[in-house]
Amino acid sequence: MEDGLSNITLTDRIKLNVGGKLFETTISTLRSGGPDSLLAALSNRQVQSSNPVFIDRDPEIFSVLLSLLRTNRLPSTSRRFTDQELSDEASYYGIESQLKSAMLPNPLSGIDASVIATIRPASDGVVSAFTTIDDGSVWIAHGGQISVYDWNLTHAGTVRTHLDSITSIRQVTPSAMAAIACDVASGIHFYNFANGRRVGSVEWTDPTDPRIYKARVTAIADSPDSVFAAFDSHHKENSVLAIDKSTLQVTSEIGRQSGNSSKSIVPGNLTYVNDLGILAANAVTSGAFGFSGYIRLWDPRSARVVWETNEPGSGRSSRFGDSFADVSIDVSEGTMCKICSKSGDLAMADLRKLSDDPWVYLRDTNPSLRNTSGGINNSIVHCYRKQVFVGRDGGLEVWSRVAQNGENNMEIAEESFRRNYMDKLEDSERGIIKKIEGGGERLFVSREEAEGLEVWQSSVFSGAVLVS
Repeated sequence: MEDGLSNITLTDRIKLNVGGKLFETTISTLRSGGPDSLLAALSNRQVQSSNPVFIDRDPEIFSVLLSLLRTNRLPSTSRRFTDQELSDEASYYGIESQLKSAMLPNPLSGIDASVIATIRPASDGVVSAFTTIDDGSVWIAHGGQISVYDWNLTHAGTVRTHLDSITSIRQVTPSAMAAIACDVASGIHFYNFANGRRVGSVEWTDPTDPRIYKARVTAIADSPDSVFAAFDSHHKENSVLAIDKSTLQVTSEIGRQSGNSSKSIVPGNLTYVNDLGILAANAVTSGAFGFSGYIRLWDPRSARVVWETNEPGSGRSSRFGDSFADVSIDVSEGTMCKICSKSGDLAMADLRKLSDDPWVYLRDTNPSLRNTSGGINNSIVHCYRKQVFVGRDGGLEVWSRVAQNGENNMEIAEESFRRNYMDKLEDSERGIIKKIEGGGERLFVSREEAEGLEVWQSSVFSGAVLVS
């Protein structure tokens, strides 16, 4: 043939009758959906047949999916349909992976991110805890229930647990097993989301110490082989237990402490850094004299502390008296950040280069932003995708890495990041930010006593470029 179409022959073409509407395309286009797709199976029919293959489905959505197979992009006509409608039809034809690739959000850039949805569970809509997955899906605890929303933010199901409320949740296996706990009930509990059943529970016990009884769990983390849970007894004695994922049995006890001071209270957060093989824990408490707490890194194999700092009082902070209000660890970058309780300043440290005082205090070089010093009672921080997201009361901001002297130097320096507001006035008035967590190319935000979970994404028309 002429006009650049010599690779298409009459035998390469196939006709389909979808819902009464005739389509003509090529066998190679249908097979681009993958060898296991329904369309690939239909392409193996005798193409010489004069009767087109009939498919009793929606022709308008099929037109969108056919365009996706041709160009690897969704056409503008796809906006006429909901994500659920497109997902259902793609599932029927067996081309979910192609649709997923086309519908995934743009790379997350906090500079131009906005709220694209608020997930509101059908009952008990106040989110008590949530955990995100790498593909952008999220598991939400509300009341004593767990609701799962997939990569497309479509409700995948809800499981009712035996707990009245859930304050910690973590997906611990790809086969959809979740670890949950409540800060007013004892133990950590494991649920299989596929069948909604509890498959096991672990309590912290010590036959030699009667004080260890009905200990509650305050934080959960996991490694490829283990689940780590911070237990706190009624007498303040606390410890982190390592639990084998395959047997759900305790394998070791890490960092047992008395809990009688701010340097030994139960961890409020646990993070496992897989690349370094360390378990990070931090605890923060506040009182009449301000904030105090600790950051501690363990080698979980030996249960040995490899680094720690206490604020105030350890001498490991150049800003004595300005203790941290919150701490976050970027597991992919191997960095740690903290937000100071008095000044509101942000500091970062490289986990590979820890010293007595490893902190680099970031300098805000954006002249258009107001000073954050003082007046902020609730501050939280979350490191994700080479960005630092900060919640100050109800306001949300982002610190994005910038090039230094025209070079993408990944060393942490005072002017390595630039601060920008993410939210509008109406966003900040929705309530005090309780938790920030990234998942896939999305940022999820929950607020105190507010129903639903905010989902933030970057604009399709984003012009911002992150330093990589």
